[in-house]
Amino acid sequence: MSEKTKLVIIGLGSRGKNAYGTELLTLQDRAEVVAVADPNEERLKIGGDEHGVPAERRFRSAEELLAQPKLADAALICTQDRQHVRHAVAALRKGYDVLMEKPVSPLLSELQEIVRVAREEKRRVVVCHVLRYTPFFHLIKETVDSGRLGRIVNIQALENVRYWHQAHSFVRGNWRRSEDTSPMILAKCCHDLDYLIWLCGSRCEKVSSFGSLVHFRPENAPEGAAKRCLDGCKAKETCPYDAEKIYIYNKDTGVLDGNKDWPVDILSENPTEETIREAIRTGPYGRCVYACDNDVVDNQIVNMQMENGAALSLMMCAFTSIGGRTIKVMGTMGDLWGDMNRNIIRICEFGKEPEIIDLGKPKNDFNDHGGGDRGLILSFLDYLEGKAADSTITTLETSIESHLAALAAEESRLKGGMPVEIAPLRG
Repeated sequence: MSEKTKLVIIGLGSRGKNAYGTELLTLQDRAEVVAVADPNEERLKIGGDEHGVPAERRFRSAEELLAQPKLADAALICTQDRQHVRHAVAALRKGYDVLMEKPVSPLLSELQEIVRVAREEKRRVVVCHVLRYTPFFHLIKETVDSGRLGRIVNIQALENVRYWHQAHSFVRGNWRRSEDTSPMILAKCCHDLDYLIWLCGSRCEKVSSFGSLVHFRPENAPEGAAKRCLDGCKAKETCPYDAEKIYIYNKDTGVLDGNKDWPVDILSENPTEETIREAIRTGPYGRCVYACDNDVVDNQIVNMQMENGAALSLMMCAFTSIGGRTIKVMGTMGDLWGDMNRNIIRICEFGKEPEIIDLGKPKNDFNDHGGGDRGLILSFLDYLEGKAADSTITTLETSIESHLAALAAEESRLKGGMPVEIAPLRG
């Protein structure tokens, strides 16, 4: 391998360009992006310019890039959910190691296929479960593994999706329909299922799950609602999901408060009040949340029985004002509570005074998953350079366990909560 790790980025959207690509710009002493691919001409130009990629190595599709002779050591696959395996398999066949955006696939057959191809080609695949690489979850894992809490009996976790995030990504956005992308429990929460399995130190035995699309349905539209937020909607004043409120006026997400990053950068590569208003006026993100073609759930609970006897539960809910994760780990000798949004962890060994650990507010939790994006990229580079073992990173085989749990959860949900065994899914 050359002194610098050479990379290609396939997909220059929110993750490829704005998350991993941005982190790589700060690591140019270790890594070099030598080719990029994206069908969007504007994103292709911006991403290519940022990394100094010559014009002849800027490709309009993954297929075009992967048809070339091998250009780098590894490929970052950051395309849409249903494209991941197709693009990753082609990259593996070409001889690339792969960093693959989650979820790998909502299809069991594709999960099996990519594991087989990676083994045949003897290539390395890492999946972007970025929460493992945050200081928050790293400390929780250290505490669990230290034995301070004794044997882990239960873990309860809550994924606070946040009301406007649900509207942006799962009602108006790319992940609104299961058949086009993935069930929401996989698209949003394979992160969570991964870290729960990791913390527990055991594979999942069986799953039961309940959930539904409760609110974002046509029959729940308020009186006077228009099909689009800028089309004279009479419910605008009282609607928290109004697109102007989210993308223009909100102090955290709105362009008027200087926000140029996610989520407004999904509406425009150059977010200004003018470009965002035009996107709201004409694009999918200006649709009324009660008049979209969404079908994914807005709430779900997953119960997991683990092979080591522990019982875990994960609740995902759209209807929260604050995002992030909260978690409680309960063991025979103590318990732990954590709030990722506040970056605070409380550890209490039974009979002793609790220890409160404040990790400090992440600089930009919206965009880097509490430091996880950078931690992932650093770990991936270490892995490629031979400085990290399989046990320290989310290899493909490790990641598959969270996907099987998610697929079992969705099957259970659709069958009214019937328990689903994981072993048959492993094959």
